[in-house]
Amino acid sequence: MIKRNLLVIGLATLLSACGFQLRGTGETQFALKELDVSARNAYGETVKSVRQALENNEVRVYTGAPYGLVLSNEREDSRTASYTSSGRSVEQELTTTLDYEIRGAKNLLLLSDQLEVQSVSVVDDNNLIGTDQETAQVRQEMRRELIQQLMLRLSQVTPERLEQLQQTAEAKAQAEADAIEAARQREEAQPQQSPLQLSVPAP
Repeated sequence: MIKRNLLVIGLATLLSACGFQLRGTGETQFALKELDVSARNAYGETVKSVRQALENNEVRVYTGAPYGLVLSNEREDSRTASYTSSGRSVEQELTTTLDYEIRGAKNLLLLSDQLEVQSVSVVDDNNLIGTDQETAQVRQEMRRELIQQLMLRLSQVTPERLEQLQQTAEAKAQAEADAIEAARQREEAQPQQSPLQLSVPAP
């Protein structure tokens, strides 16, 4: 028993040294202290939970912050994973994916990525109500896991890195604008073709 406890403590220490925190054992340290948060589903549970998680980690969330976190797309999918011998129950594989972006000044895209969480639940044809409740509970747990992954990703983003990405994005946008303007000027500089002269036979 003592050896087992020492092993668990040792593993926890090793994971902490690698920057990993076990659920409920502490808060993640964020270099970003201000962040705007928005989502396609502005009143969804995910964006509410993300705001709360950021505020719990001492990140000020408000409209007009220097950088914005955009939850651009969230999807829930399911597929049959296996059948039981009786054929009355099946295991379904649940997948939740979250696309997110970080945007800076002038709404320029600085970062974009996708998170994915998978789990398995049992579908019992003899107890559909219980199955729905179990699936909803699994989905809720998956959302929590997804937000934990997002917090870990965001904790690794620094203002210095975003500033560099902002400069790169502005230079790219300026280059594209210059190319469009140069193409417009070339088009205007080309001589205009005169309208076709139609010969009218003399009476």
